[in-house]
Amino acid sequence: MGILEEVIGAVVAVEGVKKLDPDASLLTEGIAAITGFEGVKVVGEHLEKKENDSSSTE
Repeated sequence: MGILEEVIGAVVAVEGVKKLDPDASLLTEGIAAITGFEGVKVVGEHLEKKENDSSSTE
């Protein structure tokens, strides 16, 4: 995954927190940004692994 996808994940996570809690603190928004950034990496790695597993069994 590229940096653009990771940044988009962070922005989406922060916006989600703002929708759930409009009075969220800066710390909460920061934690959401880090989680979104790292979450995109984890999902990307999982999809790549799953794709490699399915191609190796065929």
